[in-house]
Amino acid sequence: MASAFGHAFAAIALGTSVPKTYRSVKFWILATICSILPDADVIGFSLGIPYESFWGHRGFSHSLLAALIIGVLITLIFYSTTLFSRKGILLILFFTLATASHAVLDAMTTGGLGVAFFSPWEDTRHFFDWRPIQVSPIGIENFFSAWGLRVILSELIYIFIPGTIYILILYIIRRQKK
Repeated sequence: MASAFGHAFAAIALGTSVPKTYRSVKFWILATICSILPDADVIGFSLGIPYESFWGHRGFSHSLLAALIIGVLITLIFYSTTLFSRKGILLILFFTLATASHAVLDAMTTGGLGVAFFSPWEDTRHFFDWRPIQVSPIGIENFFSAWGLRVILSELIYIFIPGTIYILILYIIRRQKK
């Protein structure tokens, strides 16, 4: 998996695409939660759930269907008055993409068993052919090590720099429109 920092930054970069009037502190907190939430499946390790099972790490919680469910639920719970409006549909789309970005980044890492993008219809775990992001250790104690430093450096190159460029391009485009 990519680190929580990489996942959160990806959601923040994507969030700059949403109209400024929709963005608030609540929006950014929910975006960050959506981007990290799929990794809640790691509790399965302590419950004896095998990594490769449906409920295992990078299983159903990392699927596109789970991302859609989370996007709808987050919008329903926190933006219920706008659910059936243009804003509500855009927020569902955004929170779905913020959640799905987690699986996309995980499929670009150097470790694990892949991502079950199409669960529950297909159990196959997938990686992308291009996997430049160092897989992050599970557990905070292992993160503060040489391994964790390699993760942060790879995320700097493949998540933070491209994400920052994306944010700057959107900023420039919006400035020119004014």
